[in-house]
Amino acid sequence: MKRAIELYDTTLRDGAQGEGIAFSVKDKIYIAKALDRLGFSYIEAGNPGSNPKDMEFFKSIGGLKLQNAKICAFGSTRRCGMSVADDENVKSLLRANTPVVTIFGKAWDLHVTKVLKTTLHENLAMIRDTVAFFKTAGREVVFDAEHFFDGCKNNEHFALQALNAACEGGADVLCLCDTNGAAYITDIYSMTEKVADRFGKRTAIHCHNDTGLAVAGSMISVDAGACQVQGTFIGFGERCGNADLSTVLANLQLKRGMSCIPEENMQLLTSTARGIAAVSNIKLPHEHPYVGSCAFAHKGGMHVDGVNKLPRSFEHIQPETVGNERKFLLSEVSGRSTVLFEMKKIDASVTKDSPQTRAVMQRIKELEQNGYQFEVAHASVELLIRKVLGRYTPFFELEHYKIIGEQPVEEGESSSTAIIKIRVNGCSEITAAQGNGPVHALDCALKKALSVFYPSIKSASLSDYKVRVLEPRDATASKVRVLIETADGDSVWTNVGVSSDIIEASWVALVDAIEYKLTKDKENGKL
Repeated sequence: MKRAIELYDTTLRDGAQGEGIAFSVKDKIYIAKALDRLGFSYIEAGNPGSNPKDMEFFKSIGGLKLQNAKICAFGSTRRCGMSVADDENVKSLLRANTPVVTIFGKAWDLHVTKVLKTTLHENLAMIRDTVAFFKTAGREVVFDAEHFFDGCKNNEHFALQALNAACEGGADVLCLCDTNGAAYITDIYSMTEKVADRFGKRTAIHCHNDTGLAVAGSMISVDAGACQVQGTFIGFGERCGNADLSTVLANLQLKRGMSCIPEENMQLLTSTARGIAAVSNIKLPHEHPYVGSCAFAHKGGMHVDGVNKLPRSFEHIQPETVGNERKFLLSEVSGRSTVLFEMKKIDASVTKDSPQTRAVMQRIKELEQNGYQFEVAHASVELLIRKVLGRYTPFFELEHYKIIGEQPVEEGESSSTAIIKIRVNGCSEITAAQGNGPVHALDCALKKALSVFYPSIKSASLSDYKVRVLEPRDATASKVRVLIETADGDSVWTNVGVSSDIIEASWVALVDAIEYKLTKDKENGKL
């Protein structure tokens, strides 16, 4: 029988403490549903005592019927010198009405005496009293031993006393927190093993990534006896972030043969990661393990040939196992087999010797001669192939557009306006939109016009924009290459445009990005 590992996600609380992260209640509900659908055991939803928005979320989540996850409220032990029943933070945790309460308490004597400015004896009483209060109230209690590993280095006896106080209060889970993200993996292993053996409680691990070891520390803690791993789903959080549970999950289940989520749900891993990234308004790194857009991308000719013959020769798992896909990157080191691989996705009947294959190769060479680069612009390659194969129908025609610059402007105000007129199936639509610069304004105006005919276009947003000058010797008259990355919560794609006019180059890439989105939506029955 496979060993079961509980996944405890704190994206909505610890993740929300990351720079640039701000969740609305709607965002939190989306993320909670996504994690529950994936099969997570626990979702830590926030601290109702410190944030009114968190309490609003707790009220909203109460009406949802989650299938797998238990919702947890997070808060501290009672304050020193105060009874549990009189502590407002404790009362708010009770009002959150969650089946699980996670209590954090100090396990580093430095924090007790220098930060809380109380005695070690009082701190132990605070832990014991608070845990016991919630157990009496019928809650499952997770005790987060804050700064546990730093505490062990300074005063191991006291750090273990903090865990013992939680056990005396009736804690169900003892979580060992590497709050500063500084513990080395061998120390994590030895202390996890000691705690699991000594207390006989379910042991959990909570690692931060300040030394880049959060995933490794979480993995080795499981080897040492931890049965629960805390972290955020794609790793963002305070400072350098938390243990990345998308990676921990895949490693434990696929590499260690453990059971974290239902086997059939593994294929949801990539779409869940990209959806949460979109809602969180962050860019999921292309090279992110398992779920990144380049996690199964191949460029070198030998690699491409090897994967075509035997995928496991250059891939540690099959991409579809985690809901990702294989990509072959077109470049100066790739050949006809790379192009053929992409063509077969659209028409399985083509071969290396088909005239269409030669036509695609020729067209790519012509465009590269003109400054295009298709290595990362996978969506532009697919559209090019569709055009050569006769599998492409444009979704709209441009009648005209006009950009109006507005300078100077106050900081934070829109600097450009775009007016655009398009035609769809004989019907014209004219609209205008403002943006931070001409390209942003053009993007907003185009999507605004198209949404009248294709509502699904509203889910697409420009997530990255890069410009490269191709012939710097010609200064402002030089050609530029524009790369535009677009995301819609389900997938991410990149398109390229080249022109001596930066607006024109941007327009070419924007149109390709929209056409690619609508093509996929049509194939998936979303139009």
